Amino acid sequence: MDSGRFVAILYPDADAFHLRVCCDFMNWIFILDDRMEHGVVDVQETRESCIFALRDPTNFDTEQLGAKMCKSFFSRFRETAGPGCTARFIHASELFFAAVAKQVDDRAKGNMYGLQSYIALRRDVVAVKLCFAIIEFAAGIDLPDEVMSHPVVKALEDATNDHVAWTDDILSYNKEQSRGDEHWENVVAVLMHDRGLDLQGAMNYAGQMCKDAIRCFEFNRAILPSWGEEVDRQVAIYVEGLQNWMIGSLNWHFDSARYFGKHGHAVKRDRIVKLLPKRPL
Repeated sequence: MDSGRFVAILYPDADAFHLRVCCDFMNWIFILDDRMEHGVVDVQETRESCIFALRDPTNFDTEQLGAKMCKSFFSRFRETAGPGCTARFIHASELFFAAVAKQVDDRAKGNMYGLQSYIALRRDVVAVKLCFAIIEFAAGIDLPDEVMSHPVVKALEDATNDHVAWTDDILSYNKEQSRGDEHWENVVAVLMHDRGLDLQGAMNYAGQMCKDAIRCFEFNRAILPSWGEEVDRQVAIYVEGLQNWMIGSLNWHFDSARYFGKHGHAVKRDRIVKLLPKRPL
């Protein structure tokens, strides 16, 4: 994947130092997620070593690949990140690892999700909450806890998270159904199972979920309270960062080869995807 281009789209105002850290973070999260998801590494061991690396990137020593990558980018992250931003990143990481562990366990046991349980899990598995802390880091801001815990700000984050997750699920469905992973990784398959929909009906439903997320975002953006001139300036930067994630991640998927190979622009234009054959187990 072209992580450099991806983070440049997501964090367009970051300077060279912060952009490099963002890029190294993105490589870490994509590689780690794939390795845990496909059983290349033990989820619990990876979780423990990475959390140790996040809490003490200077003194913690490890030979575990994921933790070494984590130690590398997070030691540089902490050079400029504020305490609130740092704590939020570590907390979001803990939620991510716990959610991945549950997803891997559910797949092994054949546990199926209802829509609401999938939504709750996906908001952490998608790892976008970590990226919200990166917005603060890249912009050189550290928002007060009273701002970040406000219900309107939380609603903006949830709407962004949902839009990123559902667009990713729509675009990745073809790849995941060909692997047979879709029931544990994709809202389209969950909707087919939970709501009794056919494939196109589930796609339409997921598309409406994306529209609902945008409407929720716009509603809450319009009712943001004021915390004073300087904090409001920083909040505006943060909200713009959330918007960059919503539109940037969507467009990047069509530009990259991750889901559609060389056909991303044709899929974006025609909105037609030819299903891949199921891979033999």
